[in-house]
Parts: sequence; C-alpha cells; structure tokens
Amino acid sequence: MSELLPHLAFEAHEHSLLNKVILVTGAGDGIGKQAALSYAKCGATVILLGRTVSKLEAVYDEIMSNGGKQPSIVPLDLEGATLQHYQGMADTIAGEYGKLDGVLFNASLLGALCPFAEIKEKEFDQVMQVNVKSQFLMMQALLPLLKQNQTASVVFTSSSVGRKGRAFWGTYSMSKFATESMMQLLADEYKNKALRFNCINPGATRTDMRAKAYPGEDPKKLKTPAQIMPTYIYLMSDVSRGVNGQSLDCQPK
Repeated sequence: MSELLPHLAFEAHEHSLLNKVILVTGAGDGIGKQAALSYAKCGATVILLGRTVSKLEAVYDEIMSNGGKQPSIVPLDLEGATLQHYQGMADTIAGEYGKLDGVLFNASLLGALCPFAEIKEKEFDQVMQVNVKSQFLMMQALLPLLKQNQTASVVFTSSSVGRKGRAFWGTYSMSKFATESMMQLLADEYKNKALRFNCINPGATRTDMRAKAYPGEDPKKLKTPAQIMPTYIYLMSDVSRGVNGQSLDCQPK
C-alpha cells in the first residue's frame, strides 16, 4: 500500500523541514504535541498554540532538550478567541519571523456522542467555535502572511465521520464535514497559486480523545501519534508542493 501512497512511504530526515516556521494548534498533547516534536526534529521552528501553558512549556522543554530550534508559545483559548486575537498573533509572527511556512490545525473538541435530538445548543456552539469558527478566523488572519510564501502548506485535521455521517457522532461529525469543506474551498480558490491546503484523517490513534470516544477499547492495539507522523511531515515538506485539495488517510484500510 505504501508504494502507491507517497505520504505513507515518506521517510523524514533532519532537514525535511529545515528553516521552516510552522504553527501547530493543540500542541500541548496528543497528535499536536507529537507533530510539534516531529517538525522540530526535522529542522523547523515551531509555534506552539494551545490552551494550557504548562503543557506547552513541557513541549517547549522537550524540543530544546532534543536539540531543536527554540520554539514560540502562544497560549490561546480557541473557544473565546476573536479575530482581533488572531490578527495580533499574525502580526507577532510576521514581526518575529518575517514569514510563515505552514499551519497544522489540530485542536478539536469531541463533544458528546449522543442522538441528534439530544445535542445541547451550548455544546453545539462550543464544538463549532473550536473546530470550525476558530479555524475560519485564524485562516483569514494568517492568509496575507502565508501568501507571501512560495511553499506554504496548510493542513486541517479531518475524520472518517467528516466524510460519511455516523449515528451518534453529533456535532463532531458536522464540524469535520465543515472542515473538509473549508479545505476544499480554499484549495480551489488557490489552485493556481503556490499556497496549498489539504486534510489529514489520522484514523484510530492512541490519544485521550480516542479513549473518550471508545472507553472500552484497548489503546495498545492502536498506533501511537509518532507512528502516523510520515503523512504530517510529508504535507509540510516541499516534496508535497504539488498536492492540493486532498484528504489523506494516515491509516488506509
């Protein structure tokens, strides 16, 4: 299978992302943390965005102890952030680095897994705010900076329930359909430009969110975040410059 899919066969090395500046949301734990560590290991300077400062500081320390380039920390609660917050962040990135080579939209809320009729309005608003609206606002703020770059890559995080609706997956499923749509819209708008947009479906991965969704599952039977990183690094690297508007599976069946 890997021989047919370049993102699975991709072999990263310490220069795969050399001198790139990459923003990772939800960088405090799970897949976001591993992506930040992997990007740094491949030579990138990583901007760590998340809600919990202590978690971001732990990732910062690990990157430094591994010999990576000094990352930046952006403590931000996506549930309450406004366009002004994101514009301020974009201005800070432009001032400090002068460019932005990539964005990984990884942060998401799961919400309750329940029948459609039982979805609470407050929860719907929370999940849509974090999973959709925050990405929409952040993307608008970052576009001017990203467009200045000839190899910039934006990666959204999708799910199998964002391609085919599944009973009881409620707001999370709807938010991931919206994520796929946002990616496709942007990819089509910029199809004749260097800037590219794609989605990743990580599949069943050993994370806290997965454990919440499947409490009876044996996590040891799942791949770790580190094991699915080839696709994440591939889409941020210049090797994938021609890839745009795709939704890639880290674990195809």
